[in-house]
Amino acid sequence: MTSLLITHPACLGHVMPPGHPESPDRLRAVLAALDMPEFAGLLREEAPQATLAQLALAHPAGFAEALLASMPKQGFAYIDGDTPISPGSGEAALRAAGAVVRAVDSVMLGDVRNAFCAIRPPGHHAESKRAMGFCLFNNVAVGALWARHKWNCKRIAAIDFDVHHGNGTQEIFQNDPDLFYASTHQAPFYPGTGAMHETGIAGNVVNVALQAGAGGDAFRAAMTARILPALDAFRPDLIFISAGFDAHMQDPLANLWFEEEDFAWATRQIMQIAGRHCAGRVVSALEGGYDLAALASSVQAHVRALMGE
Repeated sequence: MTSLLITHPACLGHVMPPGHPESPDRLRAVLAALDMPEFAGLLREEAPQATLAQLALAHPAGFAEALLASMPKQGFAYIDGDTPISPGSGEAALRAAGAVVRAVDSVMLGDVRNAFCAIRPPGHHAESKRAMGFCLFNNVAVGALWARHKWNCKRIAAIDFDVHHGNGTQEIFQNDPDLFYASTHQAPFYPGTGAMHETGIAGNVVNVALQAGAGGDAFRAAMTARILPALDAFRPDLIFISAGFDAHMQDPLANLWFEEEDFAWATRQIMQIAGRHCAGRVVSALEGGYDLAALASSVQAHVRALMGE
């Protein structure tokens, strides 16, 4: 079995005002990086649109309809100061969540070993009742709850190495002992959540905050000491990765000092645990990463690891 890349051109239609870091160029850089000959072995699919019923697994009834209805006919509207939306944002958000749903189906059917969703807008800041922080729908949470609804997965984990804490995923997961969320992130930093004492209803949330200036050694130590053992003990049926690459030393929005090999190492460690507990089933979804060159090279390292290289 191989690895699957899921994306859609509509994700480029989520246009941002000039100078906004979460620009379509991010996805263009990722797709160009994965168009190199070494990635010819990837299976490739276009993302479907998530249905309202699928979105409702993670967001209350009416939330998606109201959000989609708020899309402007022209120009920009703002959900918050960081989160503009434009006429193409609705379809982009539906395709982003739909990519993760499709990835779940593919790995659960056994068609592929794992999948990487090259999507935008990102999702991990989106709470059940609130879009925020560049994020509209929580793509990983929608996928996780779809895996439970469609495939009867009971124990589902999400590992988040974006430089920002995934407050939305934590909020959706924290009161369900069969959902596990773990995050490394810079703190103090946006969005202000992710303290060590935030442990969920049954120790099913693990947060490791890293100080500005921390590098790959601190990241690997945090993963090795706390997150990987907790993930292993959880014995997941399916693992998601919120794959943000803004902890890279070149990223302009943060102050951690990771390198490409740190992301690849973490991916391999997660895959080893997936191999022990869930037949290698991993679904990875793009989150942050705002230096285009660093984002491209980090995604390449991550996907090489998913491909077993």
